[in-house]
Amino acid sequence: MPGVTEGVEIVVPTRLRFLLSPRDRPRGARRMDFDADATVGHLIQAAGVPLTEVGRLRLDGAAVPPSARPYPGSTIEVDEVERPQPLPPGGFLLDVGLGALARRLRLLGLDVAWSNDADDPDLVVRATTEDRVLLTQDRRLLMRRALPRGALVRGSHPDDQLADVLDRFAPEPAPLTRCTACGGSLAPVAKEEVAHLLEPATRRSYEEFVRCASCARVYWHGAHAARIEAMIRRATGR
Repeated sequence: MPGVTEGVEIVVPTRLRFLLSPRDRPRGARRMDFDADATVGHLIQAAGVPLTEVGRLRLDGAAVPPSARPYPGSTIEVDEVERPQPLPPGGFLLDVGLGALARRLRLLGLDVAWSNDADDPDLVVRATTEDRVLLTQDRRLLMRRALPRGALVRGSHPDDQLADVLDRFAPEPAPLTRCTACGGSLAPVAKEEVAHLLEPATRRSYEEFVRCASCARVYWHGAHAARIEAMIRRATGR
């Protein structure tokens, strides 16, 4: 056996230290009680780190999968997941607390599913059936066994959250091509086809419109355009 001291040491990199308890963050490690039935993956998550945030693992210096079993006195070294990660074909699924981030991702033309009343089991089922990666700030949700793909969103402000998601997945943006309300695709529409839906001032001031193919919501280059375009420039660098 690689050691005689009871317990297993979990060592995490600097960028994952915030997931540990406050007392363990300064040294970036947590000592866990040894459990003969616990795998490396179980111990890492028990320390507060979802496996979605984990890359390569080493057990006493040797590369191992999460299913490996440690010995008393073992040290488990954790690497952060490599970036960028591939985005699954279904795109993103966001939990109820990330509505502002969902809007920003849709403004960038990304495939985003979001609902303000989805519970945790619903999110796991949808992520599975639609082949989406679940974005959340709920660590416990990411630890559900049935969840195929997930990511912990960093940051307290939507702009910081957006920067984190773009850095992690590096998706190809197509700004202003999706509906911010439902995520459907936008297409140009003649003014006369939507004139009856517009306020008089809008009909007088604007000539070009697009409409969502899914929910029929109409958009135009209005008063908020400069702010939206500034956000897109910050996010995409163009």
